[in-house]
Amino acid sequence: MAHTLSAFPSANSRRPVLWIVLAVLAILLGFLAREALFAQVEGDRGIAPVVSSSDIAVGGIKIDVSAKTAEEARQEGWKQAMVQGWKKLNGPAMSDSQIESMVSSVVVEKEQIGPRRYIATLGVVFDRTRAGQYLGAGGPQAHSAPMLLIPVLYTGGTQTVYEVRNPWQRAWAEFQTGASAIDYVRPSGAGGDSLLLTYGQTSRRSRLWWSNILDQFSAADVLIAIARVERQWPGGPVTGRFTARYGPDNRYLGSFTLKADGDAGIPDMFQKALGRFDAIYTTALQDGVLRPDPTLKAQRIEVDPVLAALLDAGRRAQAADVAAAEAAAVTGATTAAAGSPAAPKAVSAYTVQFSSPDASSVDAALGSVRGTSGVQSASTSSIAIGGISVMRVGYAGSLAELASALRARGWQVVEGQNALSIRR
Repeated sequence: MAHTLSAFPSANSRRPVLWIVLAVLAILLGFLAREALFAQVEGDRGIAPVVSSSDIAVGGIKIDVSAKTAEEARQEGWKQAMVQGWKKLNGPAMSDSQIESMVSSVVVEKEQIGPRRYIATLGVVFDRTRAGQYLGAGGPQAHSAPMLLIPVLYTGGTQTVYEVRNPWQRAWAEFQTGASAIDYVRPSGAGGDSLLLTYGQTSRRSRLWWSNILDQFSAADVLIAIARVERQWPGGPVTGRFTARYGPDNRYLGSFTLKADGDAGIPDMFQKALGRFDAIYTTALQDGVLRPDPTLKAQRIEVDPVLAALLDAGRRAQAADVAAAEAAAVTGATTAAAGSPAAPKAVSAYTVQFSSPDASSVDAALGSVRGTSGVQSASTSSIAIGGISVMRVGYAGSLAELASALRARGWQVVEGQNALSIRR
Protein backbone atom coordinates (compact mmCIF):
# COMPACT_ATOMS: atom_id res chain seq x y z
CA MET A 1 0.00 0.00 0.00
CA ALA A 2 1.37 3.41 -0.94
CA HIS A 3 1.67 6.05 1.77
CA THR A 4 1.39 9.77 1.07
CA LEU A 5 3.79 12.02 3.04
CA SER A 6 2.52 15.50 3.79
CA ALA A 7 4.91 18.44 3.52
CA PHE A 8 3.23 20.19 6.51
CA PRO A 9 2.95 18.87 10.08
CA SER A 10 -0.49 17.90 11.29
CA ALA A 11 -2.48 19.90 13.87
CA ASN A 12 -1.71 17.29 16.53
CA SER A 13 2.01 17.62 15.90
CA ARG A 14 1.87 21.44 16.10
CA ARG A 15 0.00 21.48 19.43
CA PRO A 16 2.99 20.61 21.72
CA VAL A 17 5.08 23.26 20.00
CA LEU A 18 2.36 25.85 20.59
CA TRP A 19 2.17 24.99 24.30
CA ILE A 20 5.96 25.29 24.61
CA VAL A 21 5.92 28.73 22.95
CA LEU A 22 3.09 29.90 25.24
CA ALA A 23 4.94 28.63 28.31
CA VAL A 24 8.14 30.46 27.30
CA LEU A 25 6.17 33.67 26.70
CA ALA A 26 4.49 33.36 30.12
CA ILE A 27 7.88 32.92 31.82
CA LEU A 28 9.30 35.94 29.99
CA LEU A 29 6.30 38.10 30.90
CA GLY A 30 6.54 37.02 34.54
CA PHE A 31 10.27 37.83 34.59
CA LEU A 32 9.70 41.27 33.03
CA ALA A 33 6.90 42.04 35.50
CA ARG A 34 9.15 40.96 38.39
CA GLU A 35 11.98 43.18 37.17
CA ALA A 36 9.60 46.12 36.71
CA LEU A 37 8.32 45.69 40.28
CA PHE A 38 11.81 45.44 41.77
CA ALA A 39 12.92 48.47 39.75
CA GLN A 40 10.40 50.56 41.70
CA VAL A 41 11.99 49.76 45.07
CA GLU A 42 15.63 49.13 44.13
CA GLY A 43 18.25 51.62 43.01
CA ASP A 44 20.37 54.32 44.59
CA ARG A 45 17.98 55.41 47.34
CA GLY A 46 17.80 55.16 51.09
CA ILE A 47 20.00 56.93 53.68
CA ALA A 48 19.98 55.37 57.15
CA PRO A 49 19.65 57.97 59.95
CA VAL A 50 22.54 58.33 62.37
CA VAL A 51 22.22 56.99 65.89
CA SER A 52 20.82 59.79 68.05
CA SER A 53 22.74 60.94 71.08
CA SER A 54 21.61 63.13 73.95
CA ASP A 55 24.93 65.01 73.88
CA ILE A 56 25.06 68.66 72.79
CA ALA A 57 26.40 69.06 69.25
CA VAL A 58 27.34 72.21 67.36
CA GLY A 59 28.59 72.17 63.76
CA GLY A 60 29.72 74.39 60.91
CA ILE A 61 32.81 75.71 62.72
CA LYS A 62 35.34 76.99 60.14
CA ILE A 63 39.04 76.77 61.03
CA ASP A 64 42.13 78.12 59.22
CA VAL A 65 45.36 77.53 61.21
CA SER A 66 49.06 77.63 60.33
CA ALA A 67 51.86 75.95 62.35
CA LYS A 68 55.33 74.40 61.97
CA THR A 69 53.92 70.99 60.96
CA ALA A 70 50.65 69.63 59.62
CA GLU A 71 49.99 67.69 62.86
CA GLU A 72 50.50 70.77 65.04
CA ALA A 73 48.21 72.81 62.79
CA ARG A 74 45.53 70.14 63.06
CA GLN A 75 45.72 69.94 66.86
CA GLU A 76 45.59 73.72 67.16
CA GLY A 77 42.64 73.83 64.78
CA TRP A 78 40.72 71.31 66.90
CA LYS A 79 41.40 73.32 70.06
CA GLN A 80 40.13 76.49 68.41
CA ALA A 81 37.02 74.62 67.21
CA MET A 82 36.25 73.55 70.79
CA VAL A 83 36.49 77.14 72.03
CA GLN A 84 34.40 78.51 69.14
CA GLY A 85 31.81 75.77 69.67
CA TRP A 86 31.50 76.68 73.33
CA LYS A 87 31.01 80.34 72.39
CA LYS A 88 28.32 79.35 69.87
CA LEU A 89 26.44 77.68 72.71
CA ASN A 90 26.73 80.88 74.76
CA GLY A 91 28.64 79.08 77.47
CA PRO A 92 30.27 81.02 80.33
CA ALA A 93 33.92 82.10 80.18
CA MET A 94 36.18 79.14 80.92
CA SER A 95 39.78 78.12 80.28
CA ASP A 96 40.65 76.09 77.17
CA SER A 97 41.49 73.04 79.29
CA GLN A 98 38.11 73.14 81.06
CA ILE A 99 36.28 73.37 77.74
CA GLU A 100 38.36 70.50 76.32
CA SER A 101 37.48 68.31 79.32
CA MET A 102 33.76 68.57 78.41
CA VAL A 103 34.22 67.58 74.73
CA SER A 104 33.27 64.00 73.91
CA SER A 105 34.18 64.10 70.19
CA VAL A 106 35.15 66.28 67.24
CA VAL A 107 33.34 65.71 63.94
CA VAL A 108 35.28 66.42 60.74
CA GLU A 109 32.81 67.76 58.20
CA LYS A 110 35.42 68.86 55.67
CA GLU A 111 39.20 69.36 55.91
CA GLN A 112 42.25 70.26 53.82
CA ILE A 113 45.71 69.46 55.24
CA GLY A 114 48.88 71.12 53.97
CA PRO A 115 52.52 70.93 55.11
CA ARG A 116 52.04 73.81 57.59
CA ARG A 117 48.35 74.70 57.26
CA TYR A 118 45.04 73.20 58.30
CA ILE A 119 41.72 74.38 56.80
CA ALA A 120 38.56 72.58 57.92
CA THR A 121 34.90 72.73 58.82
CA LEU A 122 34.39 70.93 62.13
CA GLY A 123 31.68 69.98 64.56
CA VAL A 124 32.11 69.63 68.32
CA VAL A 125 30.04 67.36 70.58
CA PHE A 126 29.92 68.26 74.28
CA ASP A 127 28.99 65.71 76.93
CA ARG A 128 25.56 66.67 78.27
CA THR A 129 26.31 65.44 81.79
CA ARG A 130 29.33 67.72 82.19
CA ALA A 131 28.37 70.68 79.98
CA GLY A 132 24.63 70.74 80.66
CA GLN A 133 25.01 72.28 84.11
CA TYR A 134 26.70 75.35 82.58
CA LEU A 135 24.28 75.64 79.65
CA GLY A 136 21.07 75.15 81.61
CA ALA A 137 20.26 71.95 79.73
CA GLY A 138 20.77 69.38 82.41
CA GLY A 139 17.22 69.05 83.74
CA PRO A 140 14.43 66.81 82.50
CA GLN A 141 12.72 67.79 79.26
CA ALA A 142 9.21 67.01 78.04
CA HIS A 143 9.20 65.03 74.81
CA SER A 144 6.61 64.67 72.10
CA ALA A 145 4.96 61.48 70.97
CA PRO A 146 6.79 59.64 68.13
CA MET A 147 6.39 61.78 64.98
CA LEU A 148 6.92 60.38 61.48
CA LEU A 149 9.04 62.83 59.48
CA ILE A 150 8.47 63.31 55.72
CA PRO A 151 11.22 65.55 54.20
CA VAL A 152 9.97 67.02 50.90
CA LEU A 153 12.48 68.63 48.51
CA TYR A 154 10.89 70.90 45.87
CA THR A 155 13.39 71.81 43.14
CA GLY A 156 13.21 72.10 39.39
CA GLY A 157 9.42 71.81 39.47
CA THR A 158 9.59 68.32 41.02
CA GLN A 159 8.74 67.21 44.56
CA THR A 160 10.76 64.28 45.86
CA VAL A 161 10.92 62.48 49.19
CA TYR A 162 12.66 59.10 48.94
CA GLU A 163 12.43 58.47 45.19
CA VAL A 164 16.13 59.38 44.83
CA ARG A 165 18.83 60.35 47.28
CA ASN A 166 18.86 64.08 47.82
CA PRO A 167 20.70 66.53 50.13
CA TRP A 168 17.53 67.39 52.08
CA GLN A 169 16.97 63.76 53.07
CA ARG A 170 20.67 63.40 53.91
CA ALA A 171 20.57 66.49 56.15
CA TRP A 172 17.70 65.01 58.19
CA ALA A 173 19.36 61.59 58.31
CA GLU A 174 22.53 63.14 59.79
CA PHE A 175 20.65 65.43 62.19
CA GLN A 176 21.37 64.70 65.86
CA THR A 177 17.91 64.53 67.44
CA GLY A 178 18.89 63.25 70.89
CA ALA A 179 18.83 66.71 72.47
CA SER A 180 15.54 67.69 70.82
CA ALA A 181 12.14 67.67 72.53
CA ILE A 182 10.67 66.10 69.37
CA ASP A 183 10.78 62.32 69.01
CA TYR A 184 11.51 62.14 65.27
CA VAL A 185 10.82 58.87 63.42
CA ARG A 186 13.06 59.04 60.34
CA PRO A 187 12.62 56.26 57.75
CA SER A 188 15.72 55.29 55.79
CA GLY A 189 13.86 55.59 52.47
CA ALA A 190 15.02 52.16 51.28
CA GLY A 191 12.78 49.41 49.94
CA GLY A 192 9.07 50.11 49.99
CA ASP A 193 9.48 53.47 51.79
CA SER A 194 9.92 55.19 48.41
CA LEU A 195 6.52 53.89 47.28
CA LEU A 196 4.65 54.43 50.54
CA LEU A 197 5.94 57.88 51.55
CA THR A 198 5.62 60.32 48.65
CA TYR A 199 4.68 63.97 48.23
CA GLY A 200 1.20 62.90 47.13
CA GLN A 201 0.74 61.16 50.49
CA THR A 202 0.86 64.54 52.26
CA SER A 203 -2.38 65.62 50.53
CA ARG A 204 -4.37 62.58 51.70
CA ARG A 205 -6.98 63.16 54.37
CA SER A 206 -8.17 59.60 55.06
CA ARG A 207 -7.59 58.79 58.73
CA LEU A 208 -7.79 55.07 58.00
CA TRP A 209 -5.05 55.35 55.37
CA TRP A 210 -2.82 57.43 57.66
CA SER A 211 -3.41 55.07 60.60
CA ASN A 212 -2.15 52.11 58.56
CA ILE A 213 1.01 54.01 57.57
CA LEU A 214 1.73 55.31 61.08
CA ASP A 215 1.27 51.81 62.50
CA GLN A 216 4.02 50.53 60.18
CA PHE A 217 6.49 53.10 61.55
CA SER A 218 5.23 53.01 65.19
CA ALA A 219 4.41 56.73 65.06
CA ALA A 220 1.53 58.73 66.52
CA ASP A 221 1.37 61.56 63.97
CA VAL A 222 3.27 63.01 61.02
CA LEU A 223 5.58 66.02 60.49
CA ILE A 224 6.10 67.45 56.99
CA ALA A 225 9.29 69.47 56.38
CA ILE A 226 9.23 71.15 52.94
CA ALA A 227 12.36 72.70 51.39
CA ARG A 228 11.81 74.66 48.16
CA VAL A 229 15.14 75.44 46.45
CA GLU A 230 15.17 78.19 43.81
CA ARG A 231 18.23 79.11 41.70
CA GLN A 232 18.43 82.53 40.05
CA TRP A 233 20.68 81.04 37.35
CA PRO A 234 22.87 77.92 37.05
CA GLY A 235 25.73 78.28 39.51
CA GLY A 236 24.31 81.49 40.92
CA PRO A 237 22.72 82.43 44.26
CA VAL A 238 20.28 79.95 45.81
CA THR A 239 17.16 80.78 47.82
CA GLY A 240 15.64 78.22 50.16
CA ARG A 241 12.02 78.62 51.23
CA PHE A 242 11.17 76.29 54.10
CA THR A 243 7.73 75.39 55.45
CA ALA A 244 6.87 73.32 58.53
CA ARG A 245 3.56 71.43 58.53
CA TYR A 246 2.11 68.55 60.49
CA GLY A 247 -0.81 66.13 60.72
CA PRO A 248 -3.00 64.39 58.15
CA ASP A 249 -4.68 67.75 57.41
CA ASN A 250 -1.28 69.26 56.46
CA ARG A 251 -1.63 72.09 59.00
CA TYR A 252 0.72 75.06 58.71
CA LEU A 253 3.11 75.75 61.60
CA GLY A 254 5.65 78.22 60.25
CA SER A 255 7.99 79.18 57.42
CA PHE A 256 11.27 81.02 56.82
CA THR A 257 13.74 81.84 54.04
CA LEU A 258 17.50 81.28 53.85
CA LYS A 259 20.02 82.09 51.14
CA ALA A 260 23.26 80.57 49.85
CA ASP A 261 25.88 81.96 47.45
CA GLY A 262 25.75 78.84 45.24
CA ASP A 263 25.24 75.10 45.13
CA ALA A 264 28.28 74.59 47.36
CA GLY A 265 26.49 76.47 50.15
CA ILE A 266 23.31 74.38 50.06
CA PRO A 267 24.47 71.80 52.69
CA ASP A 268 25.28 74.59 55.17
CA MET A 269 21.94 76.25 54.42
CA PHE A 270 20.14 72.97 55.10
CA GLN A 271 22.00 72.55 58.41
CA LYS A 272 20.79 75.97 59.53
CA ALA A 273 17.28 75.09 58.38
CA LEU A 274 17.24 71.96 60.57
CA GLY A 275 17.74 74.06 63.69
CA ARG A 276 14.92 76.40 62.64
CA PHE A 277 12.58 73.49 61.94
CA ASP A 278 13.35 71.91 65.29
CA ALA A 279 12.67 75.25 67.02
CA ILE A 280 9.31 75.61 65.24
CA TYR A 281 8.22 72.10 66.19
CA THR A 282 9.45 72.53 69.78
CA THR A 283 7.54 75.80 70.16
CA ALA A 284 4.40 74.17 68.79
CA LEU A 285 4.84 71.35 71.32
CA GLN A 286 5.23 73.78 74.22
CA ASP A 287 2.17 75.76 73.07
CA GLY A 288 0.07 72.59 72.99
CA VAL A 289 -0.41 72.73 69.21
CA LEU A 290 1.74 69.74 68.28
CA ARG A 291 -0.47 66.99 69.67
CA PRO A 292 -1.33 63.67 68.00
CA ASP A 293 -4.64 63.81 66.16
CA PRO A 294 -7.11 61.69 68.21
CA THR A 295 -9.02 60.70 65.05
CA LEU A 296 -5.96 58.76 63.87
CA LYS A 297 -6.64 56.20 66.62
CA ALA A 298 -10.35 55.90 65.92
CA GLN A 299 -9.85 52.56 64.20
CA ARG A 300 -7.40 51.21 66.80
CA ILE A 301 -9.01 51.84 70.17
CA GLU A 302 -11.87 50.13 71.92
CA VAL A 303 -15.22 51.87 72.21
CA ASP A 304 -16.03 53.27 75.63
CA PRO A 305 -18.21 50.72 77.51
CA VAL A 306 -20.93 53.31 78.22
CA LEU A 307 -21.08 54.34 74.57
CA ALA A 308 -21.05 50.70 73.46
CA ALA A 309 -24.01 49.98 75.76
CA LEU A 310 -25.97 52.93 74.32
CA LEU A 311 -25.26 51.80 70.76
CA ASP A 312 -26.30 48.25 71.62
CA ALA A 313 -29.53 49.50 73.21
CA GLY A 314 -30.29 51.53 70.09
CA ARG A 315 -29.78 48.51 67.86
CA ARG A 316 -32.03 46.40 70.08
CA ALA A 317 -34.74 49.09 70.03
CA GLN A 318 -34.56 49.27 66.24
CA ALA A 319 -34.74 45.49 65.96
CA ALA A 320 -37.75 45.46 68.32
CA ASP A 321 -39.57 48.02 66.14
CA VAL A 322 -38.98 45.93 63.03
CA ALA A 323 -40.15 42.77 64.79
CA ALA A 324 -43.33 44.54 66.01
CA ALA A 325 -44.15 45.73 62.49
CA GLU A 326 -43.73 42.22 61.07
CA ALA A 327 -45.81 40.70 63.87
CA ALA A 328 -48.73 43.05 63.13
CA ALA A 329 -48.97 41.73 59.55
CA VAL A 330 -49.28 38.02 60.35
CA THR A 331 -52.16 35.95 61.67
CA GLY A 332 -53.26 35.92 65.26
CA ALA A 333 -51.63 32.57 65.88
CA THR A 334 -48.34 33.79 64.51
CA THR A 335 -48.71 36.97 66.54
CA ALA A 336 -49.26 34.96 69.71
CA ALA A 337 -46.20 32.84 68.96
CA ALA A 338 -44.13 35.91 68.20
CA GLY A 339 -45.26 37.53 71.46
CA SER A 340 -43.07 35.18 73.48
CA PRO A 341 -39.56 36.47 74.04
CA ALA A 342 -37.19 35.32 71.31
CA ALA A 343 -33.72 34.04 72.02
CA PRO A 344 -31.01 36.51 70.98
CA LYS A 345 -29.19 35.62 67.78
CA ALA A 346 -25.53 34.69 67.98
CA VAL A 347 -23.06 37.08 66.37
CA SER A 348 -21.15 35.48 63.49
CA ALA A 349 -18.11 36.78 61.61
CA TYR A 350 -18.33 37.04 57.83
CA THR A 351 -15.87 38.13 55.15
CA VAL A 352 -17.02 40.95 52.87
CA GLN A 353 -15.09 41.98 49.75
CA PHE A 354 -15.56 45.45 48.27
CA SER A 355 -14.06 47.60 45.55
CA SER A 356 -11.66 50.32 46.78
CA PRO A 357 -10.54 52.63 43.95
CA ASP A 358 -9.25 55.21 46.46
CA ALA A 359 -8.85 55.82 50.20
CA SER A 360 -12.18 57.65 50.52
CA SER A 361 -14.06 54.62 49.15
CA VAL A 362 -12.64 52.50 52.01
CA ASP A 363 -14.01 54.91 54.61
CA ALA A 364 -17.36 55.12 52.79
CA ALA A 365 -17.73 51.34 52.62
CA LEU A 366 -16.85 50.89 56.30
CA GLY A 367 -19.31 53.60 57.34
CA SER A 368 -22.14 52.14 55.26
CA VAL A 369 -21.62 48.58 56.52
CA ARG A 370 -21.32 49.71 60.15
CA GLY A 371 -24.61 51.55 59.78
CA THR A 372 -26.42 48.44 58.58
CA SER A 373 -28.99 47.02 60.98
CA GLY A 374 -27.68 44.01 62.89
CA VAL A 375 -24.00 44.72 62.24
CA GLN A 376 -22.05 44.61 65.51
CA SER A 377 -18.59 45.38 64.14
CA ALA A 378 -16.75 45.97 60.86
CA SER A 379 -13.01 46.40 60.34
CA THR A 380 -10.67 46.04 57.38
CA SER A 381 -8.42 42.98 57.25
CA SER A 382 -6.83 43.83 53.89
CA ILE A 383 -6.66 47.13 51.98
CA ALA A 384 -5.81 47.30 48.27
CA ILE A 385 -6.18 50.82 46.88
CA GLY A 386 -7.20 50.49 43.24
CA GLY A 387 -8.32 46.89 43.73
CA ILE A 388 -10.46 44.71 46.01
CA SER A 389 -10.24 45.22 49.78
CA VAL A 390 -11.57 42.90 52.48
CA MET A 391 -13.38 43.63 55.74
CA ARG A 392 -14.45 41.37 58.62
CA VAL A 393 -18.06 41.93 59.67
CA GLY A 394 -19.68 40.75 62.92
CA TYR A 395 -23.42 40.24 62.26
CA ALA A 396 -26.25 38.93 64.46
CA GLY A 397 -27.83 36.64 61.89
CA SER A 398 -27.17 34.44 58.90
CA LEU A 399 -25.17 35.28 55.80
CA ALA A 400 -28.37 35.54 53.75
CA GLU A 401 -29.84 38.02 56.25
CA LEU A 402 -26.67 40.12 56.08
CA ALA A 403 -26.87 40.12 52.27
CA SER A 404 -30.50 41.25 52.42
CA ALA A 405 -29.65 44.05 54.89
CA LEU A 406 -26.82 45.30 52.66
CA ARG A 407 -29.09 45.28 49.61
CA ALA A 408 -31.46 47.48 51.58
CA ARG A 409 -28.56 49.91 52.01
CA GLY A 410 -28.16 50.16 48.22
CA TRP A 411 -25.37 47.59 47.69
CA GLN A 412 -25.27 45.01 44.91
CA VAL A 413 -24.46 41.77 46.71
CA VAL A 414 -23.05 38.46 45.46
CA GLU A 415 -23.19 35.60 47.97
CA GLY A 416 -20.39 33.07 48.31
CA GLN A 417 -19.33 30.46 50.87
CA ASN A 418 -19.38 32.32 54.20
CA ALA A 419 -18.45 35.50 52.30
CA LEU A 420 -20.05 38.33 50.34
CA SER A 421 -18.91 40.55 47.51
CA ILE A 422 -20.51 44.02 47.44
CA ARG A 423 -20.33 46.95 45.07
CA ARG A 424 -22.31 50.06 44.23
